Amino acid sequence: MNLNSLYILLHIISAVIWVGGMYFAYMCLRPVAASQLEPPQRLRLWVGVFDKFFPVVWVSVVLLPLTGYVMIFSIWQGFAATPLYVHLMNGIGTLMILIYMHVYFTPFARLKKAVAAEQWPAGGEALAQIRKLVGLNLSLGLLVIVIAGGGRYFV
Repeated sequence: MNLNSLYILLHIISAVIWVGGMYFAYMCLRPVAASQLEPPQRLRLWVGVFDKFFPVVWVSVVLLPLTGYVMIFSIWQGFAATPLYVHLMNGIGTLMILIYMHVYFTPFARLKKAVAAEQWPAGGEALAQIRKLVGLNLSLGLLVIVIAGGGRYFV
């Protein structure tokens, strides 16, 4: 196995964990939690889920650009020769990282504070903002997957 293979492997695993985790949370866990749990239990559940998931996302948001840039410079010797589909993945991925950082430092911090203080309406507002941003990031992540899988053929 050469180093580029290792970088690609780490890159793909990081993307699968992050995007797959968002898919599971948004499409599977969220509707069930909303239909079966009262706000106090639902908000506590989400704090616990995010406390487990977000550290893994931090690893992904470090590994994705790191491995991506290493591949850009080792495969194409820099941005000038890098194909358009890779530039698109880089731009969308950067936007996703910025959205994630906003979620982590702003509405997630508010959610944790509200749950600790048992301020359920404030917690619900923070969770609603997280839901919208995770939905946006999930859409962007799925778009990046489409570009990664087929970009060399149609971009």
